[in-house]
Amino acid sequence: MAGHEGDTVWHAFYNLLRAYDMRTMFGNPGSTEQPMLKNFPSDFEYVLGLQEASVVAMADGFSQATRKPVVVSLHTSAGTGNGMGNIMTAFLNKTPLIIIAGQQTREMLLGEPMLANREAETMPKPWVKWSYQPVRAQDVPAAMIKAIAIAQMPPAGPVYLSIPLDDWDVKLTSQPVPRAVSTRIAPDPEQLSWFASRIARAKNFALILGQEVDRSLGWEAAVKFAELLRAPVYQAPLAERAVFPERHVLYKGPLPIARGPLSHALNGYDLVLVVGAEVWRYYPYVAGPVVPPGLELLHITNDPHDAATALVGDSLLSDARLALEGLYQLLHSTLDQPSSKPNPPEQLSKKASILPIEKDASPMTASDAWSAIAQLRPKDALLVQESPSNGGDLVKVWPAESSESYFTFASGGLGWNAPAAVGIALAQKKKNTGRPTVLAIGDGSLHYSVQSIYTAVQHKVNLIYLVPRNEEYAILKEFAILEETPNVPGLDLPGLSASAIAAAYDCPSFRASNAAELQKCFKEALKVDGPALIEFPIDRQLRPLV
Repeated sequence: MAGHEGDTVWHAFYNLLRAYDMRTMFGNPGSTEQPMLKNFPSDFEYVLGLQEASVVAMADGFSQATRKPVVVSLHTSAGTGNGMGNIMTAFLNKTPLIIIAGQQTREMLLGEPMLANREAETMPKPWVKWSYQPVRAQDVPAAMIKAIAIAQMPPAGPVYLSIPLDDWDVKLTSQPVPRAVSTRIAPDPEQLSWFASRIARAKNFALILGQEVDRSLGWEAAVKFAELLRAPVYQAPLAERAVFPERHVLYKGPLPIARGPLSHALNGYDLVLVVGAEVWRYYPYVAGPVVPPGLELLHITNDPHDAATALVGDSLLSDARLALEGLYQLLHSTLDQPSSKPNPPEQLSKKASILPIEKDASPMTASDAWSAIAQLRPKDALLVQESPSNGGDLVKVWPAESSESYFTFASGGLGWNAPAAVGIALAQKKKNTGRPTVLAIGDGSLHYSVQSIYTAVQHKVNLIYLVPRNEEYAILKEFAILEETPNVPGLDLPGLSASAIAAAYDCPSFRASNAAELQKCFKEALKVDGPALIEFPIDRQLRPLV
């Protein structure tokens, strides 16, 4: 459409963001970004992070919780470098971030001045879907439209634009029209029908669900499909989202994260259907087959890369929910049903397990600590988890019962979850849901991104930090046992104080030494108008990794 007289790249940029309803920007301002941020419009909000890694993760959490693309502002190559770890995580999370890095003035670029983003398009690869520095200032609006389209199309993910600082005042005579793109892939009907026929013939079938089920709002479809087949349901290894109601009688828990144990867990099945996950997301190497002998595997994902790299099986590209709904329609009229009436809800739900707690023991076991808190958790609370050595204990006593209620990282890169929790909590505040966000984060993990506490305090988000203190990298000690690598240095962390860090950012904090005190602190933290942090000691028990 024609631009108004006097319109500049700056005007077109903000008008495009209005058209796409993207009025929240996350950033840490630098000199090359100030021309973009000058006269910042009053109908936009700039969310300040004190370091770019936290900025990227906050935007990631906010995007996931709002289900919308989000603009991230980084300071040229220096800020991009700081943010790269969490850009990688955003890519693996498949989060649609529009990352805009400032660039030096075009007239200076040939001489590579200080803070120039040398080979700007190359720097963030391979962890962005598209990277571009417009050839002309007049191309910036069109590049934005393309970036937003690419970021949202499946599989979603971050994109990267490098914009020279003198582009923003260039006048335009016209600008491209905003456009909509589809964000879901429908399954090939013939391939889906073939999958259905193979499932119908299976004698011992299991359903394995991954993070794409939650992202596609596919819980209801997954439950209907599983109940139709009376199929056991497993969570794919290392999924960053909860995928199925975890108190449902058909839910069997997560699969092991290593090849041999995972294969062993699938013994006895003749067919499994993997929906919305890789085949497989491993971490430690433990020898064994990819699947046990005699097992066939069907695979559904919206990511061509994950389909192409699957180690076994036949793959179908599709949105997870659309595929599950399609399979249900194909199978429900052909399978012999034991009853025309569904089971009553109480027959499909396991009772919540209440574990006995040593309320006076100090230090607590991780299981006792998490159980004490789980008994008091608000039913609508969102859980974010980055406590590598004892996160398994947490999810056992804190089963997910609704979709989009559990978040962690797909990359395993520490430092994402704390700022992501701020973004998730900020989204709840903007949407006025009233839902609290609870972050469980180890005392070592917290120190990768402590500066995000500042943003939580400044925006008064409803966020509770739970920090178990064992003064060690326990997960690495567990790896040392598995890998037979004794006497590795740097695995003990004496002298850390999460509550002192909280005080530095003016965040209320509590300390608990046993389960009874922990429950009292959690009740108090729930009353705080804004974020609060609870620090508590746990024992130094090590667990087998697989």
